[in-house]
Amino acid sequence: MGVELTALHWIYLVFIGAIIGFMVKRRDTTLVCISGIFILAFTATGSLSSSVSSIFNSFIYAITELLSTILVISIIVAMSRTMTAAGINSVMIAPFAKLIRSPALGYWTIGIVMMIISFFFWPSPAVALLGAVLLPAAIRAGLPALGVAMAMNLFGHGIALSGDFVIQGAPKLTAEAAGIPVGDVISASVPLVFIMGIVTTITAYYFLKRDMKNGKLTMNTGLSHAKNIEIENNEDLLSTGMKRFFALFIPLLFALDVAVMYRLDLQGGDATALIGGTSVFILLFISVAAYKMKGLEKSTSFFIDGFTFGFKVFGPVIPIAAFFYLGDSGFVKIIGEHLPVLSHGIVNDLGVALANAVPLSKEVAAVTLASVGAITGLDGSGFSGISLAGSIASLFAAAIGTGADTLTALGQIAAIWVGGGTLVPWALIPAAAICGVDPFELARRNLLPVMIGLIVTTVAAMFLM
Repeated sequence: MGVELTALHWIYLVFIGAIIGFMVKRRDTTLVCISGIFILAFTATGSLSSSVSSIFNSFIYAITELLSTILVISIIVAMSRTMTAAGINSVMIAPFAKLIRSPALGYWTIGIVMMIISFFFWPSPAVALLGAVLLPAAIRAGLPALGVAMAMNLFGHGIALSGDFVIQGAPKLTAEAAGIPVGDVISASVPLVFIMGIVTTITAYYFLKRDMKNGKLTMNTGLSHAKNIEIENNEDLLSTGMKRFFALFIPLLFALDVAVMYRLDLQGGDATALIGGTSVFILLFISVAAYKMKGLEKSTSFFIDGFTFGFKVFGPVIPIAAFFYLGDSGFVKIIGEHLPVLSHGIVNDLGVALANAVPLSKEVAAVTLASVGAITGLDGSGFSGISLAGSIASLFAAAIGTGADTLTALGQIAAIWVGGGTLVPWALIPAAAICGVDPFELARRNLLPVMIGLIVTTVAAMFLM
């Protein structure tokens, strides 16, 4: 069945192309997205005042949709900074430092611990939690600082962030843009995330070991004068016994959360709320235990730090998400009933039209989504482009009649691996700073393993669709 394409559809398509083009050129897309919102609104309503108002309303809509994600990330960052300030992280990570007796054990131990912690704390806070304790142990065992940074990047900003199975910030964004349930994206992403992770980390370790053996990678390779991330750390705030208590109590609480999620089948917003609420209680417990009568003021200070981080990360995402929400149900809620009578949303209409006009195969769709995801990751956020990946996945799935969940997951993985902190130099700064290495050298080291991993994962997606 055909679909009527109007000026709104073509304008939306032109701006998608413009956004991709600006991302390829490493230019900011905020102005492009706002222009797109205004022109779509003006074309639909013909009213200047309504079009201007639609910009503000689209921001409100995007913030409303993203608020739970922004909030939980802010709270988790605040909690992790509380733990670091009280010295709990040192006690929590210390047992793993004893396992690091060789470069190989250093790479895999740091990587796996980073991945596990990043599932619950997100990678940037996890870098701070791990770096101070495990970096010296790894260097003593013969693993260069660049190897430590690679392990933290690939396992944390790569595997953990691209799946985001616990906090579910990334799958929530892509699922909403694709118009499918969060659970579908998570289920589809599990095999792809681990295929990507296994291939990339093994390849990276092979090249790392080869270059260490050949003398191409030494303890000083890639070292820079970057300063470590500065977080107030007062080892005297808590007794050793209290630190050990919290070091056991916190993982136990999160393990209990995971058990409750599984038992009650909690996903999406419900799972996020459980993790967020638990993090708030942990932050308050630590603040009161560490700062006593000043705990009230210090807890507020940590919350402020967390919210500052959260809105700084998601600030560039809001205008982009606002534009892409117009491709689905957000159009009617933001601009009003101005689509054609039989329209099912701009993106779905384009997908139907594409299916009628172009023979699109699973292979072409998979390669295109991986490419779009990688391109959108070039802005260094990883998150700003996954709404676009979700929208295009929905469009292609409508064209080929299947694979919306797999294509959405593939676009999400490609965007976050490239832009979330493994390839784009300005996204590598937290790990590079903690390890004291050059972020450009770290990006160069990650490039080939990540590209190989993306190729293998894209091929796997073709068979899973």
